[in-house]
Amino acid sequence: MVSLASLNPWWLGLLVNGGLILLIHRLPVLTARGWHHGGVLGTVLWGTMGWTGWLTVVLYLVFGSAVTRAGLKRKQALQLAEGRGGRRGPANLWGSAATGLSLAVVMALTPPGARPLLMLGFVASFAAKLGDTCASEIGKRWGGKTILITTLQPVPAGTEGAISIMGTVASLVAILMYTGLALALLQPTIGPGPLAQLLLISGVATLATMVESWIGATWQGPIPWLTNELVNATMTTVAALLAMGVAVGIGWW
Repeated sequence: MVSLASLNPWWLGLLVNGGLILLIHRLPVLTARGWHHGGVLGTVLWGTMGWTGWLTVVLYLVFGSAVTRAGLKRKQALQLAEGRGGRRGPANLWGSAATGLSLAVVMALTPPGARPLLMLGFVASFAAKLGDTCASEIGKRWGGKTILITTLQPVPAGTEGAISIMGTVASLVAILMYTGLALALLQPTIGPGPLAQLLLISGVATLATMVESWIGATWQGPIPWLTNELVNATMTTVAALLAMGVAVGIGWW
């Protein structure tokens, strides 16, 4: 009898993701096409990083979906809610995960010594995106006064580049919580230890969310092709590069 442990990780990833999607595809998390793309994402993550890398991204999706649906009726009444009842489509999925997935593939192709550094970038990319989601979704519903990051002048909630105290605090809490869980799962052997890794990733992820707000306030309106998905991909890339660059710069690798 064939055991699960003996299966090729790619086949195992396909089985796990296919079975899970069959069970939960009715949940209001992704669109129908989004689930298909999510299956591809999950299979590649399992094949390249194993169950720990896969679970790291599943946690991001769970937390991100939960905060998107928090206060949804009120956000819908204010016309500030995400479309499709908060369900994410393929473009949303890849805008959030393309950077992390690219790093996962690189990890599978590089010598083991480089993988801890790439793991820092991997975690930072998803931590930044979750922080951005929390800042936006909590800020739109409970943020109160919102200001534009470039001018600090009051603007309506939901304005591109707007920030709020409640949204910023929610973002910091989410980044710290997610980063701690991700590091506990992946356990990258780099730097002085987990606390230093937590502080580094949380710091660069928070900075990346500020970069995203600045891009939204300055470029996203005047440049028609600069979509939310492209801005998200830019933010996650900035977070990953900063995490890896700082680690190299301070002598961790």
